[in-house]
Amino acid sequence: MKILPMRRYAFGLCLVFLSSTAFAGEAPNAFSNRDAIALVQEHANFIWTLIAACLVFFMQAGFALVESGFTRAKNLINIMMKNLMDFAMGSLAFWAVGFGLMFGASPTGFFGVDGFFLSHWSPGGDPWTLAFWMFQAVFAATAATIVSGAMAERTRFSAYLIYSLIVSAFIYPVFGGWAWGGLFHGGGWLENLGFIDFAGSTVVHSLGGWMALAGAMTVGPRMGKFMKDGTVRPILGHNMGFASLGVFILWFGWFGFNAGSTTTADKSIAMIFVTTNLAASAGCVTAMLISWLKFGKPEVGMSLNGALAGLVGITAGCANVTPLSSVIIGSVAGGLVIFSVLFFDRMKIDDPVGAISVHGVCGAWGTLAAGIFHMDGFSLDIVLVQLLGIGTCFVWAFGMGLILFKVIDRVLGLRVSEEEELEGLDIMEHGGIAYPDFDASST
Repeated sequence: MKILPMRRYAFGLCLVFLSSTAFAGEAPNAFSNRDAIALVQEHANFIWTLIAACLVFFMQAGFALVESGFTRAKNLINIMMKNLMDFAMGSLAFWAVGFGLMFGASPTGFFGVDGFFLSHWSPGGDPWTLAFWMFQAVFAATAATIVSGAMAERTRFSAYLIYSLIVSAFIYPVFGGWAWGGLFHGGGWLENLGFIDFAGSTVVHSLGGWMALAGAMTVGPRMGKFMKDGTVRPILGHNMGFASLGVFILWFGWFGFNAGSTTTADKSIAMIFVTTNLAASAGCVTAMLISWLKFGKPEVGMSLNGALAGLVGITAGCANVTPLSSVIIGSVAGGLVIFSVLFFDRMKIDDPVGAISVHGVCGAWGTLAAGIFHMDGFSLDIVLVQLLGIGTCFVWAFGMGLILFKVIDRVLGLRVSEEEELEGLDIMEHGGIAYPDFDASST
Protein backbone atom coordinates (compact mmCIF):
# COMPACT_ATOMS: atom_id res chain seq x y z
CA MET A 1 0.00 0.00 0.00
CA LYS A 2 3.12 2.28 -0.01
CA ILE A 3 3.29 2.31 -3.78
CA LEU A 4 1.34 5.58 -4.17
CA PRO A 5 3.59 7.64 -1.82
CA MET A 6 6.66 6.23 -3.59
CA ARG A 7 5.29 7.34 -6.95
CA ARG A 8 4.70 10.82 -5.62
CA TYR A 9 8.27 10.91 -4.31
CA ALA A 10 9.70 9.79 -7.63
CA PHE A 11 7.59 12.34 -9.49
CA GLY A 12 8.87 15.10 -7.22
CA LEU A 13 12.48 14.11 -7.88
CA CYS A 14 11.85 14.26 -11.61
CA LEU A 15 10.44 17.77 -11.33
CA VAL A 16 13.47 18.91 -9.31
CA PHE A 17 15.82 17.38 -11.88
CA LEU A 18 14.04 18.93 -14.85
CA SER A 19 13.89 22.32 -13.18
CA SER A 20 17.59 22.31 -12.36
CA THR A 21 18.39 21.29 -15.92
CA ALA A 22 16.21 23.99 -17.45
CA PHE A 23 17.86 26.76 -15.44
CA ALA A 24 21.40 25.36 -15.56
CA GLY A 25 22.27 28.10 -18.04
CA GLU A 26 21.74 31.83 -17.76
CA ALA A 27 18.74 32.75 -15.62
CA PRO A 28 15.89 34.65 -17.31
CA ASN A 29 16.14 38.42 -17.03
CA ALA A 30 14.32 41.50 -18.28
CA PHE A 31 16.24 41.54 -21.57
CA SER A 32 15.74 37.86 -22.45
CA ASN A 33 12.06 38.08 -21.55
CA ARG A 34 11.72 41.17 -23.75
CA ASP A 35 13.31 39.34 -26.67
CA ALA A 36 11.06 36.32 -26.19
CA ILE A 37 7.94 38.48 -26.07
CA ALA A 38 9.07 40.35 -29.20
CA LEU A 39 9.56 37.03 -31.00
CA VAL A 40 6.08 35.85 -30.06
CA GLN A 41 4.62 39.15 -31.27
CA GLU A 42 6.54 38.89 -34.54
CA HIS A 43 5.21 35.39 -35.16
CA ALA A 44 1.68 36.53 -34.31
CA ASN A 45 2.02 39.35 -36.84
CA PHE A 46 2.96 36.83 -39.53
CA ILE A 47 0.04 34.56 -38.67
CA TRP A 48 -2.53 37.38 -38.59
CA THR A 49 -1.29 38.95 -41.83
CA LEU A 50 -1.40 35.66 -43.72
CA ILE A 51 -4.81 34.70 -42.30
CA ALA A 52 -6.07 38.12 -43.40
CA ALA A 53 -4.58 37.51 -46.85
CA CYS A 54 -6.59 34.27 -47.05
CA LEU A 55 -9.75 36.17 -46.12
CA VAL A 56 -9.10 38.74 -48.86
CA PHE A 57 -8.38 35.97 -51.36
CA PHE A 58 -11.74 34.41 -50.46
CA MET A 59 -13.33 37.71 -51.51
CA GLN A 60 -12.57 36.71 -55.12
CA ALA A 61 -15.21 34.01 -54.73
CA GLY A 62 -17.58 36.66 -53.40
CA PHE A 63 -17.01 38.93 -56.37
CA ALA A 64 -17.50 36.02 -58.77
CA LEU A 65 -20.81 35.05 -57.17
CA VAL A 66 -22.13 38.62 -57.01
CA GLU A 67 -21.27 39.26 -60.64
CA SER A 68 -22.63 35.97 -61.93
CA GLY A 69 -25.81 36.33 -59.88
CA PHE A 70 -26.52 39.81 -61.22
CA THR A 71 -26.04 38.69 -64.84
CA ARG A 72 -27.55 36.05 -67.12
CA ALA A 73 -26.97 32.31 -67.02
CA LYS A 74 -25.52 32.24 -70.53
CA ASN A 75 -22.46 34.21 -69.36
CA LEU A 76 -21.67 32.49 -66.05
CA ILE A 77 -18.61 30.55 -67.24
CA ASN A 78 -17.16 33.70 -68.79
CA ILE A 79 -17.56 35.59 -65.53
CA MET A 80 -15.97 32.82 -63.48
CA MET A 81 -13.06 32.66 -65.91
CA LYS A 82 -12.48 36.40 -65.73
CA ASN A 83 -12.43 36.37 -61.94
CA LEU A 84 -10.13 33.35 -61.93
CA MET A 85 -7.70 34.99 -64.35
CA ASP A 86 -7.78 38.28 -62.46
CA PHE A 87 -6.15 36.50 -59.56
CA ALA A 88 -3.92 34.07 -61.45
CA MET A 89 -2.56 36.50 -64.05
CA GLY A 90 -2.66 39.37 -61.59
CA SER A 91 -0.48 37.49 -59.10
CA LEU A 92 2.17 36.84 -61.74
CA ALA A 93 2.09 40.43 -63.00
CA PHE A 94 2.30 41.83 -59.47
CA TRP A 95 5.20 39.49 -58.66
CA ALA A 96 7.14 40.40 -61.79
CA VAL A 97 6.55 44.15 -62.01
CA GLY A 98 3.78 45.57 -59.84
CA PHE A 99 5.26 45.00 -56.39
CA GLY A 100 8.51 46.71 -57.37
CA LEU A 101 6.70 49.74 -58.81
CA MET A 102 4.52 50.00 -55.71
CA PHE A 103 6.93 49.23 -52.88
CA GLY A 104 10.42 49.48 -54.32
CA ALA A 105 12.78 52.30 -53.39
CA SER A 106 11.32 55.48 -54.86
CA PRO A 107 13.77 58.38 -55.17
CA THR A 108 11.13 60.59 -56.81
CA GLY A 109 8.06 59.47 -54.86
CA PHE A 110 6.33 58.50 -58.11
CA PHE A 111 7.33 54.85 -58.66
CA GLY A 112 9.64 52.19 -57.27
CA VAL A 113 12.82 51.22 -59.05
CA ASP A 114 13.72 47.87 -57.46
CA GLY A 115 12.11 44.76 -55.99
CA PHE A 116 10.96 43.34 -59.32
CA PHE A 117 10.43 39.56 -59.41
CA LEU A 118 10.41 39.71 -55.59
CA SER A 119 14.14 40.49 -55.58
CA HIS A 120 13.85 42.10 -52.14
CA TRP A 121 13.91 38.54 -50.82
CA SER A 122 16.57 35.86 -51.14
CA PRO A 123 16.97 32.45 -49.46
CA GLY A 124 17.75 33.04 -45.82
CA GLY A 125 16.47 36.61 -46.05
CA ASP A 126 13.71 38.32 -44.12
CA PRO A 127 10.52 36.26 -44.53
CA TRP A 128 8.40 39.35 -43.84
CA THR A 129 8.96 40.29 -47.48
CA LEU A 130 7.08 37.15 -48.49
CA ALA A 131 4.20 37.69 -46.05
CA PHE A 132 3.86 41.34 -47.04
CA TRP A 133 3.94 40.47 -50.75
CA MET A 134 1.20 37.89 -50.31
CA PHE A 135 -1.05 40.36 -48.50
CA GLN A 136 -0.51 43.03 -51.13
CA ALA A 137 -1.00 40.59 -54.03
CA VAL A 138 -4.56 39.79 -52.98
CA PHE A 139 -5.29 43.53 -52.82
CA ALA A 140 -4.03 43.95 -56.37
CA ALA A 141 -6.35 41.18 -57.52
CA THR A 142 -9.30 42.92 -55.84
CA ALA A 143 -8.62 46.17 -57.70
CA ALA A 144 -8.44 44.31 -61.00
CA THR A 145 -11.62 42.28 -60.59
CA ILE A 146 -13.89 45.28 -59.89
CA VAL A 147 -13.91 46.12 -63.61
CA SER A 148 -15.20 42.69 -64.61
CA GLY A 149 -18.76 43.31 -63.44
CA ALA A 150 -19.17 46.69 -65.13
CA MET A 151 -18.13 45.22 -68.50
CA ALA A 152 -19.90 41.90 -68.12
CA GLU A 153 -21.80 40.07 -70.87
CA ARG A 154 -20.29 41.83 -73.90
CA THR A 155 -16.49 42.00 -73.49
CA ARG A 156 -14.09 39.82 -75.46
CA PHE A 157 -12.23 37.45 -73.11
CA SER A 158 -8.82 37.90 -74.74
CA ALA A 159 -9.18 41.69 -74.50
CA TYR A 160 -10.07 41.42 -70.83
CA LEU A 161 -6.93 39.37 -70.13
CA ILE A 162 -4.76 42.16 -71.50
CA TYR A 163 -6.53 44.67 -69.28
CA SER A 164 -6.13 42.44 -66.21
CA LEU A 165 -2.41 42.02 -66.83
CA ILE A 166 -1.73 45.75 -67.26
CA VAL A 167 -3.78 46.94 -64.30
CA SER A 168 -2.00 44.55 -61.92
CA ALA A 169 1.45 45.25 -63.34
CA PHE A 170 1.25 49.01 -63.79
CA ILE A 171 -1.91 51.07 -63.24
CA TYR A 172 -2.79 49.90 -59.73
CA PRO A 173 0.80 49.67 -58.41
CA VAL A 174 1.78 53.18 -59.51
CA PHE A 175 -1.10 54.87 -57.72
CA GLY A 176 -0.79 52.45 -54.81
CA GLY A 177 2.84 53.50 -54.40
CA TRP A 178 1.84 57.15 -54.20
CA ALA A 179 -0.42 56.39 -51.22
CA TRP A 180 1.14 53.32 -49.56
CA GLY A 181 4.74 52.97 -50.74
CA GLY A 182 6.11 53.85 -47.32
CA LEU A 183 4.66 50.66 -45.85
CA PHE A 184 7.71 48.88 -47.25
CA HIS A 185 10.76 50.28 -49.07
CA GLY A 186 9.06 53.04 -51.01
CA GLY A 187 7.56 56.41 -50.18
CA GLY A 188 4.88 58.11 -52.24
CA TRP A 189 4.27 61.81 -52.66
CA LEU A 190 0.61 61.50 -51.67
CA GLU A 191 1.24 59.73 -48.39
CA ASN A 192 3.91 62.30 -47.56
CA LEU A 193 1.16 64.94 -47.64
CA GLY A 194 -0.79 63.02 -44.99
CA PHE A 195 -3.32 61.26 -47.23
CA ILE A 196 -5.53 58.86 -45.21
CA ASP A 197 -6.68 55.64 -46.84
CA PHE A 198 -6.10 52.92 -44.29
CA ALA A 199 -7.26 49.92 -46.31
CA GLY A 200 -8.09 51.23 -49.77
CA SER A 201 -11.39 53.06 -50.33
CA THR A 202 -9.54 55.03 -52.99
CA VAL A 203 -6.35 53.04 -53.61
CA VAL A 204 -8.23 49.81 -54.35
CA HIS A 205 -11.94 50.51 -54.77
CA SER A 206 -12.17 53.92 -56.40
CA LEU A 207 -9.31 53.04 -58.72
CA GLY A 208 -11.16 49.91 -59.81
CA GLY A 209 -14.46 51.81 -60.01
CA TRP A 210 -13.10 54.61 -62.22
CA MET A 211 -11.45 52.08 -64.51
CA ALA A 212 -14.81 50.30 -64.66
CA LEU A 213 -16.39 53.58 -65.76
CA ALA A 214 -13.82 53.92 -68.55
CA GLY A 215 -14.39 50.32 -69.62
CA ALA A 216 -18.19 50.53 -69.59
CA MET A 217 -18.11 53.74 -71.62
CA THR A 218 -15.72 52.27 -74.18
CA VAL A 219 -17.39 48.89 -74.65
CA GLY A 220 -20.89 50.37 -74.72
CA PRO A 221 -24.15 49.07 -73.24
CA ARG A 222 -25.54 45.58 -73.65
CA MET A 223 -27.98 45.04 -76.51
CA GLY A 224 -31.49 46.03 -75.48
CA LYS A 225 -30.51 47.85 -72.30
CA PHE A 226 -31.49 51.34 -73.45
CA MET A 227 -34.51 51.79 -75.70
CA LYS A 228 -34.79 54.35 -78.50
CA ASP A 229 -37.34 56.36 -76.54
CA GLY A 230 -34.83 56.79 -73.70
CA THR A 231 -36.32 54.27 -71.30
CA VAL A 232 -34.09 51.86 -69.39
CA ARG A 233 -34.91 48.19 -69.82
CA PRO A 234 -33.99 46.08 -66.80
CA ILE A 235 -31.90 43.02 -67.66
CA LEU A 236 -32.45 40.79 -64.68
CA GLY A 237 -29.77 38.62 -63.13
CA HIS A 238 -30.34 34.89 -63.21
CA ASN A 239 -29.60 33.97 -59.59
CA MET A 240 -30.06 36.35 -56.67
CA GLY A 241 -29.10 33.49 -54.38
CA PHE A 242 -25.59 33.61 -55.89
CA ALA A 243 -25.50 37.39 -55.47
CA SER A 244 -26.63 37.19 -51.83
CA LEU A 245 -24.11 34.49 -50.97
CA GLY A 246 -21.43 36.55 -52.68
CA VAL A 247 -22.21 39.56 -50.51
CA PHE A 248 -22.05 37.43 -47.36
CA ILE A 249 -18.62 36.16 -48.46
CA LEU A 250 -17.43 39.68 -49.25
CA TRP A 251 -18.67 40.95 -45.89
CA PHE A 252 -16.80 38.12 -44.16
CA GLY A 253 -13.63 38.70 -46.17
CA TRP A 254 -13.74 42.44 -45.54
CA PHE A 255 -12.77 41.86 -41.90
CA GLY A 256 -9.45 40.61 -43.24
CA PHE A 257 -9.31 43.39 -45.81
CA ASN A 258 -9.65 46.17 -43.22
CA ALA A 259 -8.35 44.72 -39.96
CA GLY A 260 -5.60 42.82 -41.76
CA SER A 261 -4.22 46.11 -43.05
CA THR A 262 -2.71 46.65 -39.60
CA THR A 263 -0.36 43.73 -40.43
CA THR A 264 -0.08 43.57 -36.66
CA ALA A 265 -1.78 41.17 -34.26
CA ASP A 266 -2.77 43.57 -31.52
CA LYS A 267 -5.82 45.07 -29.84
CA SER A 268 -6.31 47.75 -32.51
CA ILE A 269 -8.10 45.28 -34.77
CA ALA A 270 -11.12 45.19 -32.43
CA MET A 271 -12.15 48.75 -33.35
CA ILE A 272 -11.66 48.02 -37.04
CA PHE A 273 -13.89 44.95 -36.88
CA VAL A 274 -16.61 47.01 -35.21
CA THR A 275 -16.50 49.99 -37.58
CA THR A 276 -16.40 47.68 -40.61
CA ASN A 277 -19.44 45.73 -39.48
CA LEU A 278 -21.49 48.76 -38.42
CA ALA A 279 -20.88 50.59 -41.71
CA ALA A 280 -21.92 47.55 -43.74
CA SER A 281 -25.04 47.08 -41.63
CA ALA A 282 -26.01 50.74 -41.88
CA GLY A 283 -25.46 50.78 -45.64
CA CYS A 284 -27.56 47.67 -46.11
CA VAL A 285 -30.48 48.90 -43.99
CA THR A 286 -30.43 52.38 -45.52
CA ALA A 287 -30.43 51.02 -49.07
CA MET A 288 -33.30 48.68 -48.23
CA LEU A 289 -35.39 51.50 -46.74
CA ILE A 290 -34.75 53.90 -49.62
CA SER A 291 -35.52 51.23 -52.22
CA TRP A 292 -38.70 50.39 -50.33
CA LEU A 293 -39.81 54.01 -50.39
CA LYS A 294 -38.75 54.62 -53.99
CA PHE A 295 -39.84 51.39 -55.66
CA GLY A 296 -42.60 50.25 -53.31
CA LYS A 297 -40.75 47.05 -52.37
CA PRO A 298 -37.58 46.27 -50.35
CA GLU A 299 -35.44 45.54 -53.42
CA VAL A 300 -32.84 42.82 -52.87
CA GLY A 301 -30.26 44.00 -55.41
CA MET A 302 -30.13 47.49 -53.96
CA SER A 303 -29.97 46.11 -50.42
CA LEU A 304 -27.01 43.91 -51.34
CA ASN A 305 -25.21 46.78 -53.01
CA GLY A 306 -25.99 48.92 -49.96
CA ALA A 307 -24.02 46.52 -47.78
CA LEU A 308 -21.09 46.61 -50.21
CA ALA A 309 -21.32 50.41 -50.41
CA GLY A 310 -21.04 50.63 -46.63
CA LEU A 311 -18.03 48.33 -46.67
CA VAL A 312 -16.29 50.33 -49.39
CA GLY A 313 -17.14 53.59 -47.62
CA ILE A 314 -15.60 52.60 -44.28
CA THR A 315 -12.44 51.08 -45.74
CA ALA A 316 -10.45 54.34 -45.74
CA GLY A 317 -11.32 55.43 -42.21
CA CYS A 318 -11.96 52.12 -40.45
CA ALA A 319 -9.05 52.70 -38.03
CA ASN A 320 -9.59 56.39 -37.32
CA VAL A 321 -13.34 56.98 -36.94
CA THR A 322 -15.67 56.13 -34.06
CA PRO A 323 -18.42 53.49 -34.23
CA LEU A 324 -21.05 56.26 -34.44
CA SER A 325 -19.20 57.85 -37.35
CA SER A 326 -18.99 54.50 -39.09
CA VAL A 327 -22.79 54.20 -38.95
CA ILE A 328 -23.11 57.66 -40.53
CA ILE A 329 -20.55 56.84 -43.22
CA GLY A 330 -22.25 53.54 -44.05
CA SER A 331 -25.72 55.11 -44.10
CA VAL A 332 -24.66 57.83 -46.53
CA ALA A 333 -22.97 55.23 -48.73
CA GLY A 334 -26.11 53.07 -48.70
CA GLY A 335 -28.21 55.96 -50.00
CA LEU A 336 -25.56 57.24 -52.35
CA VAL A 337 -25.22 53.95 -54.18
CA ILE A 338 -28.91 53.89 -55.15
CA PHE A 339 -28.97 57.37 -56.60
CA SER A 340 -25.62 56.80 -58.29
CA VAL A 341 -26.89 53.65 -60.03
CA LEU A 342 -29.94 55.55 -61.28
CA PHE A 343 -27.73 58.44 -62.42
CA PHE A 344 -25.49 56.22 -64.56
CA ASP A 345 -28.56 54.59 -66.05
CA ARG A 346 -29.80 58.03 -67.08
CA MET A 347 -26.38 58.69 -68.61
CA LYS A 348 -26.82 55.44 -70.59
CA ILE A 349 -23.77 53.87 -69.02
CA ASP A 350 -24.53 50.18 -68.57
CA ASP A 351 -23.09 48.68 -65.39
CA PRO A 352 -24.76 45.29 -64.77
CA VAL A 353 -23.62 44.98 -61.14
CA GLY A 354 -23.35 48.62 -60.02
CA ALA A 355 -19.55 48.42 -59.68
CA ILE A 356 -18.97 52.05 -60.65
CA SER A 357 -21.38 53.27 -57.98
CA VAL A 358 -20.34 50.85 -55.23
CA HIS A 359 -16.59 51.13 -55.69
CA GLY A 360 -15.92 54.38 -57.52
CA VAL A 361 -18.49 56.74 -56.02
CA CYS A 362 -18.70 55.22 -52.52
CA GLY A 363 -14.93 54.80 -52.40
CA ALA A 364 -14.55 58.53 -53.01
CA TRP A 365 -17.16 59.28 -50.33
CA GLY A 366 -15.41 57.01 -47.84
CA THR A 367 -12.05 58.64 -48.44
CA LEU A 368 -13.52 62.10 -47.89
CA ALA A 369 -15.37 60.84 -44.81
CA ALA A 370 -12.12 59.55 -43.31
CA GLY A 371 -11.00 63.19 -43.10
CA ILE A 372 -14.35 64.68 -42.08
CA PHE A 373 -15.01 62.21 -39.25
CA HIS A 374 -11.45 61.74 -38.01
CA MET A 375 -11.65 60.89 -34.32
CA ASP A 376 -8.90 63.41 -33.52
CA GLY A 377 -11.12 66.21 -34.76
CA PHE A 378 -11.97 67.98 -37.99
CA SER A 379 -9.11 69.54 -39.95
CA LEU A 380 -9.57 71.45 -43.19
CA ASP A 381 -5.99 70.62 -44.18
CA ILE A 382 -6.71 66.90 -43.91
CA VAL A 383 -9.93 67.23 -45.90
CA LEU A 384 -8.12 69.12 -48.66
CA VAL A 385 -5.48 66.40 -48.87
CA GLN A 386 -8.26 63.80 -49.06
CA LEU A 387 -9.87 65.72 -51.93
CA LEU A 388 -6.52 65.88 -53.69
CA GLY A 389 -6.12 62.12 -53.38
CA ILE A 390 -9.66 61.48 -54.64
CA GLY A 391 -9.17 63.75 -57.64
CA THR A 392 -5.75 62.33 -58.43
CA CYS A 393 -7.13 58.80 -58.39
CA PHE A 394 -9.95 59.72 -60.77
CA VAL A 395 -7.63 61.44 -63.25
CA TRP A 396 -5.10 58.59 -63.14
CA ALA A 397 -7.47 55.62 -63.16
CA PHE A 398 -10.11 56.95 -65.53
CA GLY A 399 -7.51 58.50 -67.83
CA MET A 400 -5.30 55.42 -68.00
CA GLY A 401 -8.34 53.16 -68.26
CA LEU A 402 -9.75 55.13 -71.16
CA ILE A 403 -6.42 55.02 -73.00
CA LEU A 404 -5.97 51.32 -72.30
CA PHE A 405 -9.44 50.28 -73.42
CA LYS A 406 -9.34 52.47 -76.52
CA VAL A 407 -6.02 50.92 -77.56
CA ILE A 408 -7.27 47.38 -76.89
CA ASP A 409 -10.42 48.14 -78.86
CA ARG A 410 -8.45 49.50 -81.79
CA VAL A 411 -5.86 46.71 -81.88
CA LEU A 412 -7.78 43.61 -80.81
CA GLY A 413 -11.42 44.55 -80.50
CA LEU A 414 -12.97 45.01 -77.06
CA ARG A 415 -16.52 43.85 -77.75
CA VAL A 416 -17.88 40.55 -79.00
CA SER A 417 -20.13 40.41 -82.05
CA GLU A 418 -23.93 40.74 -81.82
CA GLU A 419 -24.29 37.04 -82.54
CA GLU A 420 -21.90 36.12 -79.74
CA GLU A 421 -23.63 38.46 -77.31
CA LEU A 422 -27.05 37.01 -78.10
CA GLU A 423 -25.89 33.41 -77.93
CA GLY A 424 -23.93 33.98 -74.75
CA LEU A 425 -20.22 34.18 -74.02
CA ASP A 426 -20.10 30.78 -72.33
CA ILE A 427 -20.63 28.83 -75.52
CA MET A 428 -19.08 31.34 -77.93
CA GLU A 429 -15.93 32.22 -75.96
CA HIS A 430 -15.37 29.09 -73.87
CA GLY A 431 -17.26 26.29 -75.59
CA GLY A 432 -19.18 25.43 -72.44
CA ILE A 433 -22.61 25.66 -70.86
CA ALA A 434 -23.00 26.43 -67.16
CA TYR A 435 -26.39 24.72 -66.90
CA PRO A 436 -26.44 21.91 -69.49
CA ASP A 437 -29.77 20.52 -68.27
CA PHE A 438 -31.61 23.81 -68.62
CA ASP A 439 -32.32 26.27 -71.41
CA ALA A 440 -30.68 29.66 -70.84
CA SER A 441 -32.45 32.70 -72.24
CA SER A 442 -30.69 34.35 -75.18
CA THR A 443 -32.29 37.74 -74.54
